[in-house]
Amino acid sequence: MNRRTQTLMSSIGPDLVIRNGKWVCRPEYRASSDKSVHGMKSLLKRDPLKGQEMAELIIKNTYRTLMTRGMKGCLVFSSDEETREWIKQK
Repeated sequence: MNRRTQTLMSSIGPDLVIRNGKWVCRPEYRASSDKSVHGMKSLLKRDPLKGQEMAELIIKNTYRTLMTRGMKGCLVFSSDEETREWIKQK
């Protein structure tokens, strides 16, 4: 966060992308060191629907939290080209 302007700079990783105009969560791209998704792979194998639902909740909440931290605004960058293009159009 830049203290002078109080603007947050955030990067959207490959775990949250736009596909066909809709946000898609991809938990398999989440960093393995991220403890918030600890045990997610085994849950996805045991119960794919519940696992995907839980992963979406965690991933979307992470980005929502990050993007609401800036007092004056938030600059967003996506590592995914299709998502970047979608953001530019908005």
